[in-house]
Order: sequence, then structure tokens, then C-alpha cells
Amino acid sequence: MTVLEQPGSSRHTSGPAGPPPAWRPRVDPAPLLPDAEPYRLLGTDAARRLDAGLLKRLYTELVRGRRYNAQATALTRQGRLAVYPSSTGQEACQVAAALALEEQDWLFPSYRDTLAAVARGLDPVQALTLLRGDWHTGYDPREHRVAPLCTPLATQLPHAVGLAHAARLKGDDVVALALVGDGGTSEGDFHEALNFAAVWQAPVVFLVQNNGFAISVPLAKQTAAPSLAHKAVGYGMPGRLVDGNDAPAVHEVLTDAVRRAREGGGPTLVEAVTYRVEAHTNADDATRYRTDAEVEAWRAHDPIALLERELTARGLLDEELAGAAREEAERLAADLRERMHTDPPLDPMALFDHVFAEQSDQLRAQAAQLRAELAAEAEAHPETTTGTATPAQEARP
Repeated sequence: MTVLEQPGSSRHTSGPAGPPPAWRPRVDPAPLLPDAEPYRLLGTDAARRLDAGLLKRLYTELVRGRRYNAQATALTRQGRLAVYPSSTGQEACQVAAALALEEQDWLFPSYRDTLAAVARGLDPVQALTLLRGDWHTGYDPREHRVAPLCTPLATQLPHAVGLAHAARLKGDDVVALALVGDGGTSEGDFHEALNFAAVWQAPVVFLVQNNGFAISVPLAKQTAAPSLAHKAVGYGMPGRLVDGNDAPAVHEVLTDAVRRAREGGGPTLVEAVTYRVEAHTNADDATRYRTDAEVEAWRAHDPIALLERELTARGLLDEELAGAAREEAERLAADLRERMHTDPPLDPMALFDHVFAEQSDQLRAQAAQLRAELAAEAEAHPETTTGTATPAQEARP
């Protein structure tokens, strides 16, 4: 259908001439609009229909995720991580995103989404390798179908659209779920990704974790939109608004969006309203732009506490479940501490291994230069092995 063939384009009206037919909407915008209030399940009558097994799994993952965040934050204070953007308070979004996907689907995380990657099955140490400064990624994205953790804002979104569109063209049963913060919605990549996704009807879901601040910039200084979910209408896709601390609600909304994408319904933009309890990173002083009272008010809406309340009311939370969740969390933390306190052997020549499938002449020249510098360093300082080329390095092309 062309813009001149829109419904009602031949309609005649009296009075001054209006705009030409091209202005008419291609679709009815009403079904695309998000709810006026964030969708919730916990604390409502609808919570009674929730599967007990799902609630228990979400609880275990949330407790595990909270401990993971605490341990990773401690590692920054010990100098074992260069930086860590904690997702404490946002665990429901992270866990729900991982659990909403099938094995063949892809997760496209941002820098704050290490927990989502771990909940997807990624080795916790590998998830932190980028933040340690050892590798650009630190893991094979294909193993668990987790794209590299993305530090530039929103650049992972067009990648997610491209992968989803390519999968559909190939006939593969794949959905991409891309995570981004509220600050990322101010980037051009956000616009480009949503526009392409809607035009191509790509099987992709966008999850915006609206935690209130883009570092120190509050949402009100980023956009005047009624909500970030409302932005979906401008691209021609549904917008969903959900309580980001209500784990089963986020899981249900994302599962529905993933199902819709898989069945050919196209993309969905989900805004999860949550809060970053910790500072932006360990290098940030959050007291300069928000009050303690604001943080405490959000602590009262903690995702773990909300789920515990529901489990307790239904008689599903006993010491066995709570103890097992704590023990699993402590095992994860202990393993993370032990392995992160061991310095891994690093090969400087590995810099060239994963740039292109076949090295370019320029890369080969750079590799030869580095190999020569390492050899010269080893000859000048034979008493140390740090930074020297090993026989395996010397054998590299």
C-alpha cells in the first residue's frame, strides 16, 4: 500500500483544503499505546494464577543475582575489577530477560547487564572479563548466544535488529532481545534500530530499563514523552509499560513480546520502570544528584522483597527454599572470588586473533611489530617473563 492508497484517502471534506492524503496513518495507533500505569502482578488478584515453579525459580535467581552484584562490587574495591556497573535493584529485569528466551534466541546486553548474561548461562568470570580489562569481550558470543557486553550507548540495538532480520530471511526460528537503559533512548542508534525493526517487522524485542538516571541526568531532562514506552507508537510497534521490580510481571510481558515476535508479529518496545539503587559505577558519587530518602523509598519496593511477600502469602517460601537460594548464591560468590583473585596468563599477540576471519596486511604488519618489540624486551630483561613472547607467540603468523 502506498501513501496515496491509505484508507479514506479519497474522502472529500468541506471547508478549507486539508493536507494531502499522504499524512494518514498506516495503522491505527490505539492498539500500540501502552497502559497508563505500569503493569503489575505481585500484590494483585492476578498473582494467584502464577505458576509456583516459576515464582520459586525467579526467587532463586534474584537472590543469586543480588549476591553476584555485591561480590562484583567488592571486587572493584579490591582492585580486581577496573569498574563495575551494578544492577542491584534491577535484578528482576535482568533475570526475566534471560528466562524469557529460548535456547536458540539471542540476548544483546548493555554494560550493566552482566547479570542477564550470567542468568542466561554465561560463566560469571567470563562476564566480568571486559570490566577487568583483560579482553574486549572475554567469551564466545555463540556459545550461549549472548552478544558482547556493549559499553557504547545503544550501539547493540541495530546489531540486534540486523541479526533478527537476517535470521528471519534465513528461515531460522530466532528472536533477539536487546537491553538498553533510559539514557540509551536518547541516542541515534535507538531511533535507527526501532525504525528498521518496525519497517522490516524484525523478530526483536527492546527492553528499556528505566532506572531514573543516565548517570546523573534524570529522565525528565532527557525526554518530555509521557513514557518511554509511548515512543513505540511513533515507529509503528506496540509499547508496553511494566513495573520493572515485579519479576513475574516483567517475565510475562517479555515472554508475550518474544512469542509475538516469533510468530511474525514484529518488534515490541517494553519499558520496565525500576531504580538503580547503587551508584552508576564505583567511580560515581550518586549523592550529588539524588537524595537518600529517594533511594530508601525505592528500597521499600525491592524486587526480592516483593517476591518474598507473594511466596510467603501463598505458603511457598520456607526455610528449605530460602536456605537453598542463599547457599547457591554463596557458592557463586566464593567461586567468583577465588577465580578473580588469580591473575590469568595473557598473551599480547592475542590482540590480533579475533579482529577479522582473515588478517589484513595492516594487521599482519602490526603483529610483526609487536612480536619484535616483545622479543627485544625479553632480550633486554631476561630476568622477567612479563610481556615476553613465548614460543607459541613467536610461531604466530
